[in-house]
Amino acid sequence: MNTIKSPEESRKVLDTIFSDLTRSITHKDELTRFWFFILIMFAGVGLWGWIIQIDKGLGVTGMRDYVSWGMYIANFVFFVAISLIGFLISSALHLLKISWSKPISRVAEQIAIAGVALAGIIIVMDMGRPDRFLNVFLHGRFASPIIWDVTVVTTYLTISALLFFLPLIPDLALLRDRMTGKVPTWKLKIYTILALGWKGNPEQYKTVYHAMRILMILIIPVGLSIHTVTSWLFAATLRSGWDTTIMGPYFVAGAFVAGAAAVVILMYIYRLRYGLKNYFEDFHFDYMGKLLVFVSLVYLYFNINEFLVPGYKMKTAEGVHLQNLFTGAFASMFWLVQVAGLIIPILLMLIKFFRKPLPLTIISVVVLIAAWFKRYLIVIPTMEHPFLPVQNVPDYFKSYAPTSIEIMITLFSVFAALLIITVLAKLFPVITIWEYAEEKGVDKKYFSKQPKN
Repeated sequence: MNTIKSPEESRKVLDTIFSDLTRSITHKDELTRFWFFILIMFAGVGLWGWIIQIDKGLGVTGMRDYVSWGMYIANFVFFVAISLIGFLISSALHLLKISWSKPISRVAEQIAIAGVALAGIIIVMDMGRPDRFLNVFLHGRFASPIIWDVTVVTTYLTISALLFFLPLIPDLALLRDRMTGKVPTWKLKIYTILALGWKGNPEQYKTVYHAMRILMILIIPVGLSIHTVTSWLFAATLRSGWDTTIMGPYFVAGAFVAGAAAVVILMYIYRLRYGLKNYFEDFHFDYMGKLLVFVSLVYLYFNINEFLVPGYKMKTAEGVHLQNLFTGAFASMFWLVQVAGLIIPILLMLIKFFRKPLPLTIISVVVLIAAWFKRYLIVIPTMEHPFLPVQNVPDYFKSYAPTSIEIMITLFSVFAALLIITVLAKLFPVITIWEYAEEKGVDKKYFSKQPKN
């Protein structure tokens, strides 16, 4: 990094960067209003579905005595998965001093916060008596994996929020000093309060760097725990399809695939919507494509392991489960997920052309959709084949199909997550201004100064 020596040049570079990276905050048009309307409308419809479920009970869902986990749990696992990308990009890559990941880190943290927040909400929505949720904390038993999961989800959300907020403080001071007359007064008040009296002196920067490093280190075991513990909810049972020791790393690898795909999609949207082509550059997409190939190959290995080992032993229950996936009722979904959502994307992304922004984004959309259906396949087929005999029950107890209420609530979670990400983008810069300016050679002493008229 070469430091810019001229004060005029430093101010000019900083003004340009500030203007570009606050475009997400200042940009307003009919499309923005329509987007908020769509998000709020669908979220409202989902909340209405949840009110119906609370009133009438879980009988309005497709879940019954045998399939007691349905679309909600698949959705929960999906949101926990995409939230893990915050740990990978904002912590692991930063600690390894991989500089290309810096502009992407705030995007990853937005996804992490939205994902883990919705994961917690979905668990409450899955409960037949959400009014008893506090009993999990008041009377929970340490021996229960549910308690472990609630603990790590809460901890991960807290650390992710702090990891999002700490590097935001210098940016908040810039917004406080430079956005007068450009944004509503209530936004300026938010920036002033959250800036915590930031002055931009070396001691403050040293404190922020130190605190960020501590959080980056802390989030590694918590990030690995959140999805490992989620996998233990499945692996701690004797059910075919879940009774395996690879579930922890298998879930973590799959989480990196889903999260990396989500980051690519959001990068492209920001790049296109807010004119950030010079910030989310082609080489960022190229590196993200390579990262996605790597984690997909690791995930492919675990997928092969998941089916090869039980298929070799072919115990009775495992045989029924594998037959159901490979040639039975779930065969079409299974092969589409494996081939279209994993194998073909890997082969395509090995070619440089498909790591360009638009092709990579299209591939990432397919990978992300396939990742959701993969979680559905993890949950439902195993639940439909318990060891206990299914007898003397109605036919609809023997299989599972989500009802309109479940679909409404699932759509709520998707649009609520998008709403959180959109609100964060409209309130705060999507790339860390002071870090990016520093990378371009602007001295920190100019960060807290008013722009020249």
